[in-house]
Amino acid sequence: MAQPIILISSYPPRRCPVAEFCNEAREFLQKHHPERKVLVLSHTDAAGEGVLPVINMTRAGWWKVVAEKVRQLDPYAVHIQHEYGLYEYYDDRGHRDRGEGFLDLLDAISGYPVVVEPHTVHGRLMDYEADFLFKLCRRADVVLVKCQYQKWRLGWNFAGLGWPTPRNLLVVPHGVRPDRSLRLDQVQPMRKELGLDKGPLAGHLVGLVGWVQGNKRWDILTDLWGGIAEEIRRRGGGEWNLLAEGPPHDVCNGAAAAIQQPVIERKLPCRYYEFYPRGDEANNDRLLAVCDFLVLPSADETQAGTLARIIALNKPYIAAAPVEVLTAQTLDSQGGLLFASRESLRQGVVELACNEPLRIKLGTNLQQYLDNVVSWNVVVRLYDEAYELARSAKSTGKSVNLPTEFDLAAT
Repeated sequence: MAQPIILISSYPPRRCPVAEFCNEAREFLQKHHPERKVLVLSHTDAAGEGVLPVINMTRAGWWKVVAEKVRQLDPYAVHIQHEYGLYEYYDDRGHRDRGEGFLDLLDAISGYPVVVEPHTVHGRLMDYEADFLFKLCRRADVVLVKCQYQKWRLGWNFAGLGWPTPRNLLVVPHGVRPDRSLRLDQVQPMRKELGLDKGPLAGHLVGLVGWVQGNKRWDILTDLWGGIAEEIRRRGGGEWNLLAEGPPHDVCNGAAAAIQQPVIERKLPCRYYEFYPRGDEANNDRLLAVCDFLVLPSADETQAGTLARIIALNKPYIAAAPVEVLTAQTLDSQGGLLFASRESLRQGVVELACNEPLRIKLGTNLQQYLDNVVSWNVVVRLYDEAYELARSAKSTGKSVNLPTEFDLAAT
């Protein structure tokens, strides 16, 4: 029996971006490796084929059970999805361990090829984040980052602290499903099912999609929409309306309350649909597919998962910048526009609405980017490269030594 690939991560039915990411990663890894099992060691709320729910974060020594399970399974490679909150232990005084248990896990399984894929690597790191990531890079055989920007920026951060730059960083983009592209004749029935085939929303639609949270800044577009729609009409772009798509009220908080249904529908000529940005994939894709293009405002997060769904459907978009991976992928793909102010957002939305050839060009660029760069079929081959590098490091006793994108010294 071939040794299994082990993924360590949150996993559905938990509603969590990393859980959904791991679900897709496992699906495509298993297709790519029919000769071996792809298993998931996950939290106690996880379930599904190949899932072993052994992570209990209410216990200080949660990592010991995970390490023992790894030893029992004797894996081909261990691939860990990391997000700070997933492995944070809080004691009975409410003090958190700042990832010490996770580092203990890496020490405990150091005899196996270990690849870690951190989902949050900020351009500027807080002290504890820098310390944690440095220790993580020292313990893992290979560390995956989503774009070259994260790779050279991490080196810049460490150089500024007088620390050596990690040489085990491999760029692997966020995987995108290659099986979601839709033809125009498939989109029209979706409009009818959603009640968007008649009335004011039967025409062109701008989609505002994602988690309705204060840091996603939906209000930037909703405040401007009335003037934008009027300018589009003046420029001969026709009638456009806003389709806002976000989660139920009970998962929203703070600033989100100001743009929740029915408030948003009273305030604007638009339709608001409740749905979880991850979960019901079929319904989510319909809501994206009926839009001519989409807007991704965000104050501080990448929204890489939402962007992956947009790329899968080849939908042109306009996104906030500079927002790390979101900006990097927009530049690499040439599939969207960027905005850094209310005025540049207004200009970008008007331009996309009035310029159909531009929308077609951006959609075509996204299709090429999907096929050649970010399709899960491509990403799992990069995972294989990471596994081989990790296995070679274990068999030779030599650390992975990959070239840097830029040789930077912080000033």
